[in-house]
Amino acid sequence: MSALYPLLIIAVVLGIVLNLAGGLIWVERRLLALWQDRYGPNRVGPFGLGQVVADSVKLFTKEDWIPPFADKPVFVLAPAVVVATSLLAFAVIPFAAGFVIADLSVGILFLLAASSLGVYSVVLAGWSSNNKYALLGGLRATAQMLSYEVFMGLSLMGVVIMAGSFRLGDIVEAQRHMWYVVPQFAGFVMFLIAGVAETRRLPFDLAESESELIAGFHSEYSGMKFGMFFVGEYIGVILISAMLTLCYFGGWLGPVLPGPVWFGLKTMAFICLFILFRAALPRPRFDQLMSWGWKVLLPLALLNLLVTGAAVLLLR
Repeated sequence: MSALYPLLIIAVVLGIVLNLAGGLIWVERRLLALWQDRYGPNRVGPFGLGQVVADSVKLFTKEDWIPPFADKPVFVLAPAVVVATSLLAFAVIPFAAGFVIADLSVGILFLLAASSLGVYSVVLAGWSSNNKYALLGGLRATAQMLSYEVFMGLSLMGVVIMAGSFRLGDIVEAQRHMWYVVPQFAGFVMFLIAGVAETRRLPFDLAESESELIAGFHSEYSGMKFGMFFVGEYIGVILISAMLTLCYFGGWLGPVLPGPVWFGLKTMAFICLFILFRAALPRPRFDQLMSWGWKVLLPLALLNLLVTGAAVLLLR
């Protein structure tokens, strides 16, 4: 039984994440419709729930076309990279006390390393398509993801200093008396902004802005390859939401309800916030996005790190 337990956890985690990523297609459309005062999916099945099935059937049956001018091996590999790297990061996410695939002592570092590997997917997709719009989208995505990865890591260092550990379980347990969103509010805001940029979600979807680049790095993709980019994006949103919950909002800690329920509710609240950003915020120019990151977020992240370190030393 002890040998089967890790395999059971892996199966449960994969089942939850992949099914939630598919279900978010329906959730996002319904919430966007609600906030923009229009109808969402409501024809296929009750409340439009069959829309996810209909979209899946369409993607699986659509012609899997590869452009003759593309670099075929790299073109085929690129969509798999974004899904694989995003799922790899969930290996260290504790959904409850003791319910984790790999309880690493460097969990935060593993998360940042695994999530940053997703940049290979977009740059390979843009380059292998042999399309100028796809290449520009891949270059934009690469610059955006590499830049905001720096601020994401620095914003988390305040949490690490306060908890005294890189292990995610220790960070959650250290928040029993107070969630870190209170003393680390600046770090929370910076991590949220960096998380939106890292997942290339609106308003930071400049790597695939339709008015400029058609669809950016996945312009030449169709069928299930396009679907994998779509699913990878939703898995990234779930991952960033789970990290926000663990590092700033006490993870599974909460009264009355079981720990996994609290973790799920908090994570879903952040997923809804990602969708609200798409419904409400305009898209900036790419130069504004990069300038905002290096000229504003980087100094603020370093200042937050210095102030947190000084405060912890003084209190000790």
